[in-house]
Amino acid sequence: MPNLDDMEYNTARNHLIMREYGRHIQKMIEYLLTIEDKETRQRNAYAVIELMGFLNPHLKNVEDFRHKLWDHLFLISDFKLDVESPYPIPTRETLKAKPKPLPYPKRYPKFAHLGKNLELVINKALKEENPEKRQGFANSIAYYMKLSYTNWHKETVHDDAIQSELSTITEGQLEFTNTPYVRSHRPNENRGERNERGFGDYRNKRNQKFQARGRNDRNDRNDRNDRNDRGGSKFNKKRFK
Repeated sequence: MPNLDDMEYNTARNHLIMREYGRHIQKMIEYLLTIEDKETRQRNAYAVIELMGFLNPHLKNVEDFRHKLWDHLFLISDFKLDVESPYPIPTRETLKAKPKPLPYPKRYPKFAHLGKNLELVINKALKEENPEKRQGFANSIAYYMKLSYTNWHKETVHDDAIQSELSTITEGQLEFTNTPYVRSHRPNENRGERNERGFGDYRNKRNQKFQARGRNDRNDRNDRNDRNDRGGSKFNKKRFK
């Protein structure tokens, strides 16, 4: 029976700095701090790095994963380990420093239901001097407007409504010429039609195959009956000769 005085509880242990490496790696690094010989400490540090990489193979997919392992080694040692590193030795300030916040693009579209990107395309179309390119911009904008309306509404939208809204947005400067063809039915209905059409084609092919097989069976049966009749007639002739 184990001695209760020799048991070690988590409440009596020191704080586990990085849980992904476990308690044993932390104890090895703490042992490195007690080694006085520099060469022995350096050699054991390389061995601990190899073991850390073996226990965390997912880090191999990370760029400069060995650099990350050395940073973790110094972090677990509380930056007290005196060994030579093939990478710049980090400090407490560099590892715990927070990155600068990324500037979030502040764009306020005039037409929220169409988005900011379409507004940029409209502005580019209004600046276009070539009539053909300008008309192409207008047709593409109208197509996108109808597509957006179809995605967010169950009912269909008429081209006159698209043209009216486009004229309101551009103050009558853009007009589309071709009808923006967008299917009004929903994708599920589309899928149902395709499934029904595909099943109908499969059924027709299956019926044609069965009909062809039936004709072949009848032809084989007729040929077999003809051979039997010819054989029977020859047998009867020989029998009653």
